Amino acid sequence: MPSADRKHRRRSPSPRPQQRLLPQQHKHDDLALDGASFSGAVFNLSTTVVGAGIMALPAAVKQLGMLPGLIVIVLGAIITDASIEMILRFSRASKAASYSGLVGEAFGGVGRTLLQGCIVVNNVSTLVVYMIIIGDVLSGTWSDGVHYPGVMEEWFGQYWWIKRSFLLLLTTLIVLAPLISFKRVDSLRYTSALSVGLAVVFVVITAGVAIVKVINGSIGMPRLLPELVDQASFWKLFTTVPIIVTAYICHHNIHPIENELQDPTQMKSIVRTSITLCLIVYVATSFFGFLLFGNHTLDDVLANFDADLGIPYSSLINDVVRVSYCIHLMLVFPMVFFSLRLNLDGLLFPYAIPIAYDNRRFFSVTAALMGFVFLGANFVPSIWDAFQFTGATATVSVGFIFPAAIALRNTHGIATKKDRLVSWVMILVAVSSSTAAISSDIYSIFSSDNGVGG
Repeated sequence: MPSADRKHRRRSPSPRPQQRLLPQQHKHDDLALDGASFSGAVFNLSTTVVGAGIMALPAAVKQLGMLPGLIVIVLGAIITDASIEMILRFSRASKAASYSGLVGEAFGGVGRTLLQGCIVVNNVSTLVVYMIIIGDVLSGTWSDGVHYPGVMEEWFGQYWWIKRSFLLLLTTLIVLAPLISFKRVDSLRYTSALSVGLAVVFVVITAGVAIVKVINGSIGMPRLLPELVDQASFWKLFTTVPIIVTAYICHHNIHPIENELQDPTQMKSIVRTSITLCLIVYVATSFFGFLLFGNHTLDDVLANFDADLGIPYSSLINDVVRVSYCIHLMLVFPMVFFSLRLNLDGLLFPYAIPIAYDNRRFFSVTAALMGFVFLGANFVPSIWDAFQFTGATATVSVGFIFPAAIALRNTHGIATKKDRLVSWVMILVAVSSSTAAISSDIYSIFSSDNGVGG
């Protein structure tokens, strides 16, 4: 850390940036509650992981083929666990109370600001996508001139209050606003448990439908390997990696959850339990989703549940899947919002008191962010584009680049040979997959333009 930065911090009476992001226990105020439990922390971290990314995984497996797809999902879990383990170990060595504080110690104010910027970009885009999906499920969407009705329109018909913007506003005021007003992440443990439960419901329904259709012989063997017909199809394989990385991102909530634990030494076990739980959900979703829909699997597999499934009570099953997943996203929303608010506040007010102890700042930042996400949800067109863009840039940086850079910087001299090897592998995977994904997107855009022009 630059000496000038250290001198400035010694002169400042306010907490250091790496300490100020997360409220410390103050014995005299109303935030000094009992520490969070193991199960509550597992549910909160698992909810951070299992967001909308789960719906893009069957499409990723379709691109890669069943066997390579499932292998990459497992490898994603392993490398995520390794990156978080390094963050925890180096945080304890540096006594950093936040991810940005850890990066700030290794790379100074510029590094800290860069990480916070990446987390803000990643979380804002993620929340925008959540609201887009909620809007699609409730009020419907348009694609290629065709209108796909939402559940509210199917149930009640076409009324003024069925419009997308009104339903999103209603959802924001009634559901999201109360949930994002909590100042402790542990306050969300019950909604997080329900959120994980709803994700499991989706997996069980998908598996049940797939098994029924296998038994009655209406679906065949899924494609085990990728289908390579030209150069474009080869490069398209690499676009799946950022999608899978996006599905595992939870690094921004590691410290907020750890700081509220009764026993912070449990954090490593909590991370491993959460990643294992999410891996099981992801593998099951990907396997049964691709088995059920095959080459007809859409970029957002939730859209596959708009059509007739070819089994009894298909319409009812579709509605249960769509509504339960919509509620799931509403409950994931505050977990992602929590770290978004902390990191944006860290960017704007690096030397102020913790935001949890300044009500005016807390509610001002909360309202501004919620308004921005609400507006974004009404103007961003495609879930796939949003995930690929953020996955190939900010998300990969938060999940791979920064943990690897911290280990290679090795400020406290605790990095092992394994750490350095894993770090270089993470950087290689991050840079190569991001470059390939962005190049593939550009290639696809120019190819489609030429096709239209011809």
